[in-house]
Amino acid sequence: MSDKIVIVGGVGGGSTVTSQIRRMDGDAEIILFDKGNYIGFSNCGMPYYIGGVVEKRDKLLVSTEKFIDKFGADVRTSSEVVAINRKDKKITYEDSSGKHEESYDKLIYSPGASAVIPDVKGINKEHTFTLRTISDMDEIQHYIDEYQPKTCAIVGAGFIGMEMVENLSRIGIDCTIVDRSKQVMKLVDGDIASVIHEHLEKKGVNILLEDGVASFSNNGSTLNLNSGKSIQADMTIMATGVKPNTVITTAAGLETGETGALKVNEFMQTNDPDIYALGDVVETEDFLTRNPRHVALAWPAHRQAYIIANHLQGGKVAYNGTLGSAIFKVFDLDVAATGLNRAALQNLGIPFKEASHDALSHAGYYPGADKIRIKVLFDDTDGTIYGTQCVGESGVDKRVAVISTAMKASMTVADLAQLELAYAPPYSSPKDPVNILGYKAAGMLTK
Repeated sequence: MSDKIVIVGGVGGGSTVTSQIRRMDGDAEIILFDKGNYIGFSNCGMPYYIGGVVEKRDKLLVSTEKFIDKFGADVRTSSEVVAINRKDKKITYEDSSGKHEESYDKLIYSPGASAVIPDVKGINKEHTFTLRTISDMDEIQHYIDEYQPKTCAIVGAGFIGMEMVENLSRIGIDCTIVDRSKQVMKLVDGDIASVIHEHLEKKGVNILLEDGVASFSNNGSTLNLNSGKSIQADMTIMATGVKPNTVITTAAGLETGETGALKVNEFMQTNDPDIYALGDVVETEDFLTRNPRHVALAWPAHRQAYIIANHLQGGKVAYNGTLGSAIFKVFDLDVAATGLNRAALQNLGIPFKEASHDALSHAGYYPGADKIRIKVLFDDTDGTIYGTQCVGESGVDKRVAVISTAMKASMTVADLAQLELAYAPPYSSPKDPVNILGYKAAGMLTK
């Protein structure tokens, strides 16, 4: 007899694990709870809906009815799981009719993470927003439609900050970015960040670094900064990070790790073997160092869903760590990175060298060639690749994808020079920038 599987949370993690389980087990009873109104939606597409690039809201949503028809799951939206009773193997959930219980044989926990909202004096929530859910997106869109703001302060220069500044600027809103760091986008090193910074300024974005919001005044329309400066803004986007949703798992005695996310083993099991977890709520190992790491990205969640479904069927496919491969767009620039950056390596006390190369995205004589900058960080003894970063207007994604693949295959910087990559003038050069970077780095290895 198949297990009764209860899944907490939809979107990328819960919806994907549902589909993976059903493909492997046609008889399992699957009940999926989500506190929102939608079983799944594209988090990554929300800034582009606000900016008008994605014209139809429905394009971001997964139809609950079609999902149920396809995967045969009992889907309960607008139902929030509020407690886990491990002893009796039951969860408690709340919906419009009150509190209820549901038993389980196996529980899969995938509630994601929540946007961090700093406790700042004077904040006015009527025109201060985060962007994490569809309801967040709808609130921002409604405010823009209703009040037609002309200025926006974006607090935080990470993924959401970068994507929102582009899309708000697209619809005519002047933006100011405020961040406590010395650079925009801590994902990359300073030399790559400086390219982003310069590009933002060319696009008319005001950037205030090494500063933060001390308080709000004037009904929340004035941001008073730690430096003593003030910003006037019709609306504010708080893009200061996320925190894993671990409140009910902590209350149930499930272990959290060093990063504050839920601790799991290589099969995505918590310290209770009948409870699995995945996605933005979990802490996994870094692929290279095996240190704990919390990475809130889509690819790990999808891979982890397969790991869980396989393990439920008696398989032993293990999750082998996270590189953190990521890419984002900011105006005309593409920026991508994978592995560890300079700051992470220094914090871990890992000696490294770095090589960089300024190139063109394809053959210079073929129209449309764009400048790109690519760099690699590596061990100067054995050539182990620790990380790579690339910025430019085209051809960025494939270069980082190639090196990410090389890292998963435990290839060295010297191996990059040997990669036989497809060439034609519209796409590359006879020696791809990845090859040339490999030659440069290999020449820096200790003999």
